[in-house]
Formats: sequence, C-alpha cells, structure tokens
Amino acid sequence: MKKFVFILTLTSAFFFNDPLIAQVPQKPAPVLKLNDPLPTNLFVELAKALNPAVVNISTSVIPKGRQFRDPMLEMLEQFYGMRLQQPNQPQNGKPRRMGLGTGFIIREDGLIVTNNHVIENADLIEVQLTENSDKQYKAEVVGRDSRTDIALIKIKPDNKLTVAALGSSSETQVGEWVAAFGNPYGHGHSMTKGIISSKGREIGEINKLPLLQTDASINPGNSGGPLVNSKGFVIGVNSAIDARAQGIGFAIPIDEVKKIIPQLEQRGSIRKGYMGVYLGDIDDQAASALDMEDFRGAVILQIDNGPAKKAGLRIYDIVLEFNGKKIKNSQDLMDTVADIEPGQKIKAKILRGEKKMNVDIIITERPDEKVISKNRFSTEPETIEANTPYNLGLQISDVTDKLKQDFNLNTESKNPVITAVNKNSIASQIGLRVGDVILNVNKVEPKTAQQAIKAFKKGANTLRLTRGRGLTAITFDL
Repeated sequence: MKKFVFILTLTSAFFFNDPLIAQVPQKPAPVLKLNDPLPTNLFVELAKALNPAVVNISTSVIPKGRQFRDPMLEMLEQFYGMRLQQPNQPQNGKPRRMGLGTGFIIREDGLIVTNNHVIENADLIEVQLTENSDKQYKAEVVGRDSRTDIALIKIKPDNKLTVAALGSSSETQVGEWVAAFGNPYGHGHSMTKGIISSKGREIGEINKLPLLQTDASINPGNSGGPLVNSKGFVIGVNSAIDARAQGIGFAIPIDEVKKIIPQLEQRGSIRKGYMGVYLGDIDDQAASALDMEDFRGAVILQIDNGPAKKAGLRIYDIVLEFNGKKIKNSQDLMDTVADIEPGQKIKAKILRGEKKMNVDIIITERPDEKVISKNRFSTEPETIEANTPYNLGLQISDVTDKLKQDFNLNTESKNPVITAVNKNSIASQIGLRVGDVILNVNKVEPKTAQQAIKAFKKGANTLRLTRGRGLTAITFDL
C-alpha cells in the first residue's frame, strides 16, 4: 500500500513541475453581462399566455384507391435514412386519420399558422381549440408552400380568439431561453423548455430557409406549433427533429414566416420564379473528372417549352452560376430560381460538353403543375442501333421513342443509350449499366451510337453519362 502511495506522489510531482505545463497562462473567467435573475414563474406565465392561442390539428384522408403516407413519417425518414412502416389502410370511402399536428392563431377571426406537411394531402382538417373541448372546427386551407413548409388554415369560430404575438427571430440569440408548444403524440396542449442552440442551420432536405436549432423537446405532433421566447413572443414555427439524436429540434424563423403570410393569404401560394427544367446532381466521379469541388452545379435532365429553352439551354447542360451566384447542386439552383422575381433577365454560366458559355434567361412565374407536366413531353423519330468495339461487352443504341419509354429517358434526348451489358464483361466490371445515356466519350460528344463507338480508344478512356437523376463519369483502360 505504501509503495502505491509513493508512486502517485512521484507522478504528481513530475506533472506539476513540467516546464511546458507551467508556461500555459491562466486566463481569468470571462466577464458576463447578466440581466436580472430568471423569474421562478416564467414558464408558468408563458403557458397561461400562449396556450389559449395554440390549437390541435388533426387530418384525415378518404382513400380512393390510393396509398397515403403519414407526413410526419416522411419527415422522420429523412433523418433515420430508412423507410418506416405505417398501419394498414381502411377500405375506399372510409375516412382515415392521417396525422396530428399543431398550429397557432394569428388573427381573432380564426387565421392559423401551421406546417405544410401537417395538412398536405388531407381531405379533412379539424381544429380543436382546447384539449378538453369536444368541439372540432373544420378548417379550410387558405394557402400553403411546400418548400418553406408553411401553411395558413382558417376556421369559423364562435367568438373572437386569443392571438399569439409574433416577435423577431433576427434578434434571437444563441443561449436564449425558449419554450416549444404543441400537441405531441396527441397528448393535448404541452410545452417544453430549452435554449436556442444555434441559428442559421441550413438543411436543404427539410427547408429552403435557414432554421433555428433548439434543445426544447419537439416530438411528432409538435409540428406547426410556436417556439416562444421568454417575453412571450413567437420567434419560430416548430418544424422537424433530428431523430438520430436527442435535443436537436428545428424551427422556421418567424421573420421569414411573416414575409410569406400576405402572399399565402392573398394568392394561396408563393409567387416563384421558373425556368422550365428538371434537374439532377453530379456525383463524385463526375465532379472529379470536371475538376469541381464544393460548387458542382446542376445538370439539366429535362427541359420544357419555358424560359430555359427560349434562352437556348439544352438537356445535359450543367448550370455553374446563376444570377452571379455559384451553384452547389440542383436544390441550390431550384431555390435560387424560385426566389427571383418573375420578369427579370438573369445571366447564367453553363458548361456544355467541354465549353463554358454565358446565356441570358428571362424568368417567368411558375405555372400550375398540370401545365408543367403537359408541356414536358415530345416525340423523337425512330433511329437504328449499333455495336461496340474492343470487346467491351455492351451494346450502344441510337435513341428511339421505345427506348425512352422503356428506360424512362428524357423525351428530348438525342444521345446514344447503353441497351445491353454482358455479365462479367469489361463494361460490367467498370460499372456501366443498361439505360445509361452517353454524353461524352474522350471529349467527343456523340449524337449517334456510331459516333460513340468511334470515340473509344486503346489505353485510357473517360466516359461521361447521365444515370437516373444525376450525372456521373467513369475512367478506365482498354
């Protein structure tokens, strides 16, 4: 026992006499500018003030031979990275409860803010003002926007309603106390407390707007509820959680919500810019081949009779810059275009094959989705097939209407298509697939199968092609 104590003493003496450790300066504690102590009844008073303005929202669908997905399940799946199961659905014609959510009243006559994913695809929306009330008010959708995930609904109340006070999210500070109100798992009016963990969280999969992050507990059913500061002002709309962790919730900043409320009420939607393209992303292999890193651009996979086509853009063009902004990916370009006021002429930089070009595009207002779908398809003449060289073990064919249909290809594509890949062949080993559209073979842009064949060579080869919703590149030796 004495030996053990002796060893510890030597170790401690060595540690504290280490000249390197002794040279570390001892910094004094930071000076904090503290306000008055937090009132013990703060959250009690917040609950009294806000709960009357918070509503429970339940949604139902009437199946008509279709399968519906719970919107909250879809939000959770984004973070879990896996598909979640839901209960079996009832027979056609019988209403089925789709989900639960929250909203908060912003006008005495019954105007309510909630998340778009709470009410999306619902045939019936019902609002409960208090958790002990048996009365359900039927609500109508005033306006909604999927990209910002904000919706306005309205009920016809019997009396004037209590209204939530909207604050400013820009003045919110990291570390500030907040409370989240909602209807978690249908348990009725609930509140949780926490702090603002971070501001400006950019999570494009969830929202185009930078989000507030909080550790106040947000659970399924809280979506659409208010995030409130210690003064009782709404500073955000509870929107999503990171299901991989605890204490990571996100809210849409109220300043952004206030900007779009007038448009949603007046138009039912947000006025968005439109260029008439269907976009894909560039994978790691293609980015490496094109010497792209963070800003990879967006590849045009489909084009309709809109502004992009009128400006001379073509399928498989890669948009590198738009309106002076470097483009990271397809979602970045979609958000950039959507934010542009219709009627403006915008400069874009594109990569077509090996050549960079500048084009001017006059942005128009986004039309109805039915119009977009109708304008997007056209026909191409039938062409012939061709064979491939160097025992690659694949077949390249000129595109035909049938091939476009079989492989779900762009209707305006004129590039040759890989229509067969032999098992255990060179083509199979290097990763070529049936349905790949060949854009470039060794810097040659083939318009026919024969041109593609002639571009292959002995030695190093580089192939650029589109696959599904993206662009990829393959380098190999023959």
